[in-house]
Amino acid sequence: MKLKKIGITLGDPAGVGPEIILKISKHFVGDFAYIIYGEEKTLKEAQNLTGLHLDYKKVERAEDIKDKGIYLIDLNILKVPVPEPSPASGKAAVAYLARATADAVRGNIHGILTMPINKFWAKKAGFQFNGQTEYLVNASGTKEFAMMMYSEDIKVVLLTTHIPISEVPRKITKESIIEKVLLIDREYKRLFRREPKIKVLGLNPHAGEMGELGREEIEEITPAIEEVRNKGIFVEGPIVPDTAFINREKDDVFLAMYHDQGLIPFKLIAFDKGVNVTLGLTFIRTSPDHGTAYDIAWKNLAKVSSSLEALKLIEEVLSYEEGHNNKV
Repeated sequence: MKLKKIGITLGDPAGVGPEIILKISKHFVGDFAYIIYGEEKTLKEAQNLTGLHLDYKKVERAEDIKDKGIYLIDLNILKVPVPEPSPASGKAAVAYLARATADAVRGNIHGILTMPINKFWAKKAGFQFNGQTEYLVNASGTKEFAMMMYSEDIKVVLLTTHIPISEVPRKITKESIIEKVLLIDREYKRLFRREPKIKVLGLNPHAGEMGELGREEIEEITPAIEEVRNKGIFVEGPIVPDTAFINREKDDVFLAMYHDQGLIPFKLIAFDKGVNVTLGLTFIRTSPDHGTAYDIAWKNLAKVSSSLEALKLIEEVLSYEEGHNNKV
């Protein structure tokens, strides 16, 4: 059986990432190698804070790890163990992400759990991306990708993300919908070994009400659904957005037209257990559905439920892959 290696980035060292890593470490299971990308001095401060001991081995390179266990790649960037939110903390967070990403792209690790970074301080340190997802996609040369918000209770993919509402309608095109539906179908089967039931939401109230409340459903959304359905993919829609999430099945994946249409119901239903999964990468990447939480950072108050679910999801996917490979 091939050893599966999971990278865990420290995130912004001024945030809750170090504390959370210590708290979820007691859930590490024996079948994997867990590799933390960060700072030894910061982890030691987190151990003092939480009273939790982490028994790890320091290594220089992920490819040298041959056995399961807990490891640390100490980048030793910070001058102090716990910096204030600043360009220094942003620079460190980006460095941890970059090193883990390079290892994932080279196949030295098989999954990444990314702790939160702060986009403002990362950009002050020279980070040129809107977030960690965009960095991962660029660094890996990924052409098609999507962010799937995942929980056992609800799964949502966004067609458009961080753009003004006024710009959303012109981004709703037949081509973009087809691309996202095909990506969801392919990646869900690859990651979870199950067929998704893809449910495409309408853009307008009552899904346009046959054109009376908008034409996007008639001109773009429905033609896209029909074309993809002809390829043998399970897809429904356009579904009326205000009732779409009431009756859900396990493998329903909702394709929302814009940010709040998908994330408001997701966070109402799965706020503490939501996981961000990046579809399209050659490796599995997850992250908790929250930010650096500077207001509670380094106070031993951070909740771990979202990060724990993100870790379990990587373990689950890698276990699927191992089982699948054994059958081949």
